[in-house]
Amino acid sequence: MTKRRISPTSLAASLILPSILFATPVLAAGEHKVAEPSEALFLLQIVVLVVSGRLLGELMVRIGQPSIMGQIIAGVLLGPSLFGLALPDLQAQLFPSDAAQKSMTNAVGQLGILFLLLLAGMETDLGLARKLRKSATGVSLTGIAVPFAAGFALGQLMPADFLPDPEKRLVASLFLGTALSISSVKIVASVVREMDFMRRNIGQLIVASAIIDDTLGWIIIAITFSLAKTGTVDPLTLMKSVIGTVAFMALSFTVGRRIVFEIIRWTNDNFKSDLPVLSAIIAIMGGMAMITNAIGVHTVLGAFVAGILVGESPILTRQIDVQLRGLTTALFMPVFFGLTGLQTDLTTLADPKILALTVAVVLIASIGKFGGAFAAARTSGLSNSEALALGCGMNARGSTEVIVATIGLSVGVLNEQLFSVIVAMAVVTTMAMPPTLRWALARLPLREEEKDRLEREDFEKDSFLNQFERAVLVVDGSSNSKLAARLLALLAAVRNMPVTTLNVAPVEQDQPERGDSVATDTRSDGNIVDVLERHAAQTSVAADREPGIHVTEFDMGGELESALEDISKSGHDLLFAGIDPVIQQDGSYHPTIETTSLEFPGTTAIVSSRGHMPDGGTALRILVAVSGTERSARAAEFAFALAKASDGHCAMTFIEERPQSVGISRVTDRGTSKSNPFTQLDAIAAYYDVKPEKLVRQGSSAELDILRLARSGNYNLIVLGVSRRAGERLSYGQVADNVMETSDRSVLLIETEFANSKSTAV
Repeated sequence: MTKRRISPTSLAASLILPSILFATPVLAAGEHKVAEPSEALFLLQIVVLVVSGRLLGELMVRIGQPSIMGQIIAGVLLGPSLFGLALPDLQAQLFPSDAAQKSMTNAVGQLGILFLLLLAGMETDLGLARKLRKSATGVSLTGIAVPFAAGFALGQLMPADFLPDPEKRLVASLFLGTALSISSVKIVASVVREMDFMRRNIGQLIVASAIIDDTLGWIIIAITFSLAKTGTVDPLTLMKSVIGTVAFMALSFTVGRRIVFEIIRWTNDNFKSDLPVLSAIIAIMGGMAMITNAIGVHTVLGAFVAGILVGESPILTRQIDVQLRGLTTALFMPVFFGLTGLQTDLTTLADPKILALTVAVVLIASIGKFGGAFAAARTSGLSNSEALALGCGMNARGSTEVIVATIGLSVGVLNEQLFSVIVAMAVVTTMAMPPTLRWALARLPLREEEKDRLEREDFEKDSFLNQFERAVLVVDGSSNSKLAARLLALLAAVRNMPVTTLNVAPVEQDQPERGDSVATDTRSDGNIVDVLERHAAQTSVAADREPGIHVTEFDMGGELESALEDISKSGHDLLFAGIDPVIQQDGSYHPTIETTSLEFPGTTAIVSSRGHMPDGGTALRILVAVSGTERSARAAEFAFALAKASDGHCAMTFIEERPQSVGISRVTDRGTSKSNPFTQLDAIAAYYDVKPEKLVRQGSSAELDILRLARSGNYNLIVLGVSRRAGERLSYGQVADNVMETSDRSVLLIETEFANSKSTAV
C-alpha cells in the first residue's frame, strides 16, 4: 500500500481550520460587539492562539524550520492577511479592536516577552562566550555594526510617509538598525544543535557569537527604548540610560550573582511546598525587570540578565528547568508570537512601495549580516568554508526581531507598515537560515583536535563524578573531618559544586539551642569551613576557575535521620563523612556512619585520617584497589580526580588471589587484553590527564596485600569502592572492613550502591 503524501500547504490549511471552526459557534452564540471585556472570549482567544500555534509549529518542525515560525504564521493567518480577508466579520468578533478586550491578551503577550527573555538568558552559556571571546566578539561586533549602519542609513533616507512621526526619524532609524543587526541565539542554537554541530569548533563559535550578539542587542534595545520615550536624542537622557545600564550590568554580575544564588538556595532548602524554586525564579525575573524599568530602560534587559544569573546557579535542578521551559513553550510563546502575527498585515505588501521596501530590508539585513560575519571570520584566520558557515549561521533573526518590532510599535516609533516589514524580514531570514547553514556545515571536515575534544566530552556524559550537583560534609570537628573537608574541597572546586556542612558533634550545654533544620551561611564550624575554603581556593586557581566554593552550614536541630532526609530533598547527592572514630572498639561502624549509609540516598564517602596526613602541605599519594567492577571504576575516578586536583600521584592495584604466587608485577600501558582490569580505566585516567602506576599483587589476602603496598610505596591515602552488605550491622565486606580497621594510612571508602551478601567489596 502506498502512502499518500500531503503537501505542506494543504496540511497547514487542515491544521488551522479546526481552530477557526471551533471558534465559529461560540462567537455566533454571543453578541457581535463586545460591550465590556469578556472572560469567555479571552479564553477562546488564548485557546485558538495556543492550538493553532502548536499545530503550525509542529508543521514547521516537520519540514525543518523552527517552531516559532509556525506560531507567527498562525497569527498571520488569523489576522487581517487571510482570516480577515475571507471572513472579516467573524475575525472582528474573534479578535475585536476593543481596547479593554485587547488588553487582556496583550497582558499575556507581555508576560510572554519576559518569559522568553528569561529562558533565553538561562540558555546563554557565558562559559562558552568567555572561552571564544576573542573570535566571537570580533564576529559579533562586525556582524552587528555593518547591518546596523545599513539599517540606520535606510531609516534616515526613507520617505517621510513611511514613518508614523517624521520628527522621531532618528529613533525609528535606531530601531530599524537594531532589528536588522541582531541574531536570534535561540534559532541559531537550535539549528546548530539539530545538525549535531554544537560541540564542533565552528558550531561553538557560531553560538558564542550569537550569545554576544544577543547580549549586546538587548543592551542596545534598552537604550534605544529609553530614547524612544522622549522621541529625540537628549544627551542627559542618553547618559542616564548608558550609565544606568552599565551600573545594572556590573552589579548584576558581581553582587547580583551571589544574591540570586542565595535566594534560590534558601528557597530550595527551606520551603516544603511544591516547586518553590520556580516561584523564586519568577520573582527574581520580575524584580530585575522592574529595576531596569526604574532606570529608564526596557524590562526585557532585566528579564534577560535574570535568566543568565539563574542559569549559572549551581542549584537549578533539571526538573525546574523543564517545568519553566514547558510553561513558556506551551502558553506564552504561542500567545506572544500569535499576537505578533495578528498585528502583521501582509496585504500592505500589495503596495509596490512597501513591497520594494520589504525586499530592500531583507537584502540589507542578509547581505550586511552575512558580509560582516564572513569578513570577521576570515580576518580571524578561519577558512572560507568556516567563514561561509559562520555567515550563514548568524543570519537568523526570529524572536529577537519580533520583540524589537513589538516594542517599536508599542512606543509609536514604528507604524503598522514598518512593523509588518520587519516581521516579514524576520520570517524570511529565519526560514532561509536552516537550509543554508545545513549546506555550509555539511562541507566542513572533522579536525583531529576536534575529534580528541569530542571524545573527552563523550566521556563527560557518562562520567560518574560529573553527575553530582551538590555535596554535604558530615563533621564532628575531628582530624577525620579535616581530611574529609580537604578531599571534598578538591573535588568541589573543580566542578564549582556548593558544599553544605552538617555538624553532628554534641552541642555543649552553655551554647544556645539551635532551631529547626534551616540552612544558614554562618561560620560557627570555623576550622572545617576554613579547610574547605582554603583548599578550594588553591584548587580553583590551579584549575583556572573562579576562586573558592560556596559553603553553608546546616543546623541539624533534631535527629540525624530527619536532617539527612531534608538534605537529600534539597538536591544534595554526594555525602562525605568525617566522623571519629569510624570503627568502634567492638569492630562495628560508628552509629553516625551507619545512619548516613542507611538514610542518605546518594553516594557516600567515608574518610578516616591515619598516619602522617596534616591539614595542608603533604601531597596526596593515592593507592586505589580495582577489580574490574563498576564499583571499583567509580572509586578509581574519584582517585584520579583527587590526584589531578592536588597535583599528587596515583597508583592502581589489582589483587590476584593466587596462594602460590608472590611479589609485585608492574603492568605497562601495552596490556590491553580483556582480562586486564586496567584497560577500562585508561580512558578515565586520560580524561583527568593522570598517568597512574599500575600494579598487580598476587596473594591470598587482598586486605593485607593492599596495606603492604601502601606501606612499601609510601602511599598516604587508600581508596576503595564498596557497597553496603545485607545484615543487621553495617558492613562493606571483609576486605574493606579490615582495611578500615587496621590501616595505618588514611582511607577513603566510596559507597555507590547496596549489594547482597555475595558481593565483593573492592
